Amino acid sequence: MAIDTAYSEVLLIARKKIENLPAKFKLIQVNFDEIEKYKSEISGDVLFSTLGTTLKTAGSKDAQYKIDFDYQFNVAKIASDNGVKNLVLLSSAGANSKSYIFYSRMKGELDEAVQKLKFDHVSIIRPSMLVGKREEFRLSEKIFTPLAYIVNIIPFARKYRPIKDSIVAQAMINAVKSNQSAYKIYELGDVFKLSSKS
Repeated sequence: MAIDTAYSEVLLIARKKIENLPAKFKLIQVNFDEIEKYKSEISGDVLFSTLGTTLKTAGSKDAQYKIDFDYQFNVAKIASDNGVKNLVLLSSAGANSKSYIFYSRMKGELDEAVQKLKFDHVSIIRPSMLVGKREEFRLSEKIFTPLAYIVNIIPFARKYRPIKDSIVAQAMINAVKSNQSAYKIYELGDVFKLSSKS
């Protein structure tokens, strides 16, 4: 696990224990249902928000919404109240608060909700299907990821082509350096370009 040299310390807010962290990393293991208990520890210069789950893992739409929307918004609200200036939120391609698709609507609602918080800069990263190592096995990704690469030859579908998690991570770091506006959305093509900026 690498760390950008611009940061002297990285605070990880996670539900599970993470082993073998580099020296600059500090882990706060939290219960997101009781996040107010950890309010004093949520501080810094930038909040990178990447929490999320699948409908299958969550078990219901209500449970997924609590994780993907409520948990992330609550942490972002605390961070903004504590003076954190920048938020970089991992969203999703197709996010739209008016969508008829539950997942897309949920992501779009969060994108809009964090805009109203007291951050100086909010960067919304909207990748398509992420490619990388996962602890949990996702059959749908094993099936559809190879097929998704085919969309590279279909112009109107290129915005849904897969992207490596390492590319998205670099784009999120670079977003802090690049975003000079109060609120900026990076769609998939922008994410690829952003990741290559020095």
